[in-house]
Amino acid sequence: MKYVVLIHSNPQPWGHPTIDFTEVGRAIPADERAAMGKEFDALLTELSASGELVSGMALDAPSTSRTYRWEGKKPVSTDGPYAESKEQLAGFFVLNCATRERAEEVAAKFAGPGDVVELRPEMDF
Repeated sequence: MKYVVLIHSNPQPWGHPTIDFTEVGRAIPADERAAMGKEFDALLTELSASGELVSGMALDAPSTSRTYRWEGKKPVSTDGPYAESKEQLAGFFVLNCATRERAEEVAAKFAGPGDVVELRPEMDF
């Protein structure tokens, strides 16, 4: 089953890895941040080797986005961002895990200082 891990953050200024650009992340000593980065790289290596990591992508700043809404009888585009909260989608990873429990175990490891992580299964249609 495929799952998407959505990483929401509010880095100021926008940048990746988000831990280096969030207030809570910058409060962590640089050597600890570096160690956390190595742990995350090891996680990605493990998930790639197991075939569970399908893809991932860091996203550019919300100010570079366009939003499309249906108005009347056609789509209308506007400059973004227009999310309902201060946290914006910062990136995502697609996982292919045998069980939801495994996907939840992996997703918990994606949560970093200043981030909110959402796990959502792929919809079959």
